[in-house]
Amino acid sequence: MADSTTPCPSPSGPSAGRSWWGWGAVDKALSEAECTALGQLLPGAADTPLPVPDISALALPKVRVEPPSALAPLMSTAPGDRASHTYGKAYRDVIRALRGDLTAAPDQVARPRSERHVVDILDWAADAGVAVVPYGAGSSVVGGVEYRADAHRGVVSLDLSALDRVLEIDRVSRAARIQAGVLGPALEDQLRPHGLTLRHFPQSFEFSTLGGWLATRAGGHYATLYTHVDDLVESLRVVTPVGVNESMRLPGSGAGPSPDRLFLGSEGTLGVITEAWMRLQERPRHKASATVLFEDVHTAMEAVRAIAQSGLHPANCRLLDPGEAGLAGVARNGESVLVLGVESAHFPVDGRLAELVALARDHGGSPASAEPGAADGAADTWRSAFLRMPYLRDALVRMSVVTETFETACTWDRAPELYETVRGRLAEVVKDVTGAAGTINCRFTHVYPDGPAPYFTVIAPGRRGSEVAMWDEIKSAAMDILHDLGATVTHHHAVGRDHRPGYDRQRPEPFALALRATKRALDPAGILNPGVLIEPATAG
Repeated sequence: MADSTTPCPSPSGPSAGRSWWGWGAVDKALSEAECTALGQLLPGAADTPLPVPDISALALPKVRVEPPSALAPLMSTAPGDRASHTYGKAYRDVIRALRGDLTAAPDQVARPRSERHVVDILDWAADAGVAVVPYGAGSSVVGGVEYRADAHRGVVSLDLSALDRVLEIDRVSRAARIQAGVLGPALEDQLRPHGLTLRHFPQSFEFSTLGGWLATRAGGHYATLYTHVDDLVESLRVVTPVGVNESMRLPGSGAGPSPDRLFLGSEGTLGVITEAWMRLQERPRHKASATVLFEDVHTAMEAVRAIAQSGLHPANCRLLDPGEAGLAGVARNGESVLVLGVESAHFPVDGRLAELVALARDHGGSPASAEPGAADGAADTWRSAFLRMPYLRDALVRMSVVTETFETACTWDRAPELYETVRGRLAEVVKDVTGAAGTINCRFTHVYPDGPAPYFTVIAPGRRGSEVAMWDEIKSAAMDILHDLGATVTHHHAVGRDHRPGYDRQRPEPFALALRATKRALDPAGILNPGVLIEPATAG
């Protein structure tokens, strides 16, 4: 057979019109009138939305470091670049940006156009004592791209958006070599002509990169089986301050600890992922979905457990509790709603969906659509609400409403207690912090044979000017509650800086010793994303 790898054309650049302060596309943000109307639905919200600052009027800190002339063409100190690369998209990021607080702005924004450029930038930064913070596409919601160490001469935000190509496709092995800076839509656009797909769709898909997914061990489209991007990796190529690490491209190996696992989830603190060979799939041709209603959320949990342990592997298996279902507009009378979806590239899926619906019915569920495979408006409504939610969050931020989302995972035997305890204990905290009852909703985003990944949403009125402090207190309490319950501090949002206190308690100490030693070995000057995963080292 002829050579199994084929080059791919370079795509157009990343989409324009990104919001510098909030989520997503500028033209999709809620208008002033819509923000005000939304605030009127929430007692205690502000009367008027916070204005969006004009970048030209922002007070950015003085640039402290200049690159050598050879690197200068790759760097920018433009106010728009520095402002948009200051924070990620967590609540505390958005509210500070709206208030014009950009004290953490990077000195330089670097956009390398090759891996050699990445090497050169790290070499210069290590010699100069300059921190380098990999940016991805800036959609971190855990403080993953904000420098807080205060131990370096300056800070460079490393933006790999120019490294956005699918370099090779191996059709025989069904894999591709892909540059890390490619955004989700551009990646799929390059795979589509070959009839292939990565099929990894986190909520941030439109505004996140392959490298970001890998560095944060992102959770994606599949609620079962292929839930994390880890499962799709064949090999990685990573630039570290002491050399380039490239793992062998293999379907599997028992040769010691996996070199890929060292960098998956390392969040830019051990190296910069520049390329990856990723496992692909044929594009699905058969799809079907259904929704099932439950009068009792605990009964619904039992149904989801049965489905997760059935081996039927639905692509979508999202359980929405009554509050979450109501927020998404898919509940009729306070029921919990299970959204099921199946897909295949080769075979009709109506039969598999019928088996899943039957399992749910056996556990007390009532299918919302007439029959499996029928048009399911509730599922479509949920998908639209899911994609729209970050824009609604930004509108709530502008109305000084405190909103927080956090996710976790636990085993099935502890799931009912976790659900009730988190909602009960956190409701008390929200009342103490905000003076209002607030709303605490939950959905299961991913499910495994041995446990679910519950995702909680908190909404409560805030006091204008005190939003960050209130958010911090609620966030800290949520981590304490999860730790007390023996659940993970994060299932797919990564650790960053916001989850560090919880991660420090969750992580075994012998592993922490090994991680610190690895950091010293790979990044002896301590320049890479200081403060993520472990305490920052002093620059050399």
